[in-house]
Amino acid sequence: MSDIAIRVEHLGKAYQISHEQGRSRYRTLQEEIIGAIKRPFSRSADKRETFWALKDVSFEVKVGEALGIIGRNGAGKSTLLKILSRITRPTTGYADVYGRVGSLLEVGTGFHPELTGRENIYLNGAILGMTRRDIQRRFDEIVAFAEVENFLDTPVKRYSSGMYMRLAFAVAAHLEPEILVVDEVLAVGDAEFQKKCLGKMGDVAKEGRTVLFVSHNMSAIVSLCNRALLLENGRITVDANASQTVSSYLRTGMLDGEFCREVDRPGQKLTIKRVALLRNGQISTTFYTSDTLVVQIEFILRQRLAGAQIAFEFLTMLDECLFSSTNQDVIGDKPVFEAGEYVLCCPIELSIFRPGQYQIKVSSSIPGVEMLDIVEHPVLFDLLDDSSPVLKLGQDRRGLILPVLEWSLSTK
Repeated sequence: MSDIAIRVEHLGKAYQISHEQGRSRYRTLQEEIIGAIKRPFSRSADKRETFWALKDVSFEVKVGEALGIIGRNGAGKSTLLKILSRITRPTTGYADVYGRVGSLLEVGTGFHPELTGRENIYLNGAILGMTRRDIQRRFDEIVAFAEVENFLDTPVKRYSSGMYMRLAFAVAAHLEPEILVVDEVLAVGDAEFQKKCLGKMGDVAKEGRTVLFVSHNMSAIVSLCNRALLLENGRITVDANASQTVSSYLRTGMLDGEFCREVDRPGQKLTIKRVALLRNGQISTTFYTSDTLVVQIEFILRQRLAGAQIAFEFLTMLDECLFSSTNQDVIGDKPVFEAGEYVLCCPIELSIFRPGQYQIKVSSSIPGVEMLDIVEHPVLFDLLDDSSPVLKLGQDRRGLILPVLEWSLSTK
């Protein structure tokens, strides 16, 4: 028996986009009728463009693998899942899927709005090829998970989007498909239910079933998936373990080591001119756990200003904030700056942080009054292990940081 659940070879999907001339405004019914009569005799035909939502995509997914698919909006993620779910036909190539597929691509996919929640559970089970007895065996578990007991005999067209999604996910996850395909629909639910859904998908993967998961929640991708694909403009640009793929994706738009911009920003009281990460006085993108990183921030004031706060956040690549700091921590609650150019420096001991990639985000404000300036792009750096014995001992510990704490022992 093959261990391949999905095989995709040179897959492509093209759409024809029409750019009709002369439609810059809405037209009356009379103009539409006259235009329809004239159009066959007109020399100016509509301009048509071929848009490839997917192009030359190839990959394999093994049975029991949890595969994440990430990328910006319009990258082709949903198109790929629709092809794998047999909703859309490919233009080129092919996709072989071995097993029953449970898909949750849009809120209420596969539901009939006029049927009740109870009837839709049986309908979806039948679509998946399950017997009535199999559905009845899982019925109570589905209803309990979806938390829609009081509305089970209500037509689903009267459900809120959150209720719709909860029931749809419960059906897709509990009716034992061999392959579970989930698009970014979990964003409809509340935070508690999202956590519940991610836990259920993790259970599905542990049971040996295959999961394809599209999400913009990078933490969920890393925690749930052991492998991820990065799609850009319809093509796979990265196929690696989830952490590496997410890292490649998040690096897009980030700056290595230094941020600089033009100072000419008329009407702005305070402008952050430059952010640099210094190692031994030099700009660097690579630091070691024994180093002291210095965050250097240059800014310009165009008028006398009281209470200006310059702040930065120290974050992981998944946007988890480890800590934040401001100039007011030391200078005082409401420092008064005269007009001019200034340089702030803040040293950070790196010994407590795990090796990996981190980002620094900088902003300025008068707390509770107004935002003064925000640096649009985070500054990125790599933190490497310099073979510190303490750090090596702590590699198996949980937590985002590795502080070295003093312990004492005494007899009672």
